[in-house]
Amino acid sequence: MGTFSIWHWLIVLLIVVMVFGTKKLKNIGSDLGGAVKGFKDGMKEGGQNAADAPAGQAPQQVTQNSAADKGTIDVEAKHKS
Repeated sequence: MGTFSIWHWLIVLLIVVMVFGTKKLKNIGSDLGGAVKGFKDGMKEGGQNAADAPAGQAPQQVTQNSAADKGTIDVEAKHKS
C-alpha cells in the first residue's frame, strides 16, 4: 500500500471522464484557467497602484455627507508604512 502506479491514476481518470464527461471537464478547466489568469492580472494591478502612489502623499479622507444618517461615523483611512 505504497504509492500509486500509473495504472491506478489512469483508472481514476477514466472513471472521472465517465462520470463527468469530457465537455464538462473542459468547461471546468477553462473556468479554472480564467480564474487563475484574472487573479494574476489583479495581483499585477495591485502592485502597480501601490508603486505609483508617491510616498509623501497624504491619505484620502472619507467625509460624511450632510444628508447621510446621523449614526454614520466619519473616518480617515491610513496606509501602513
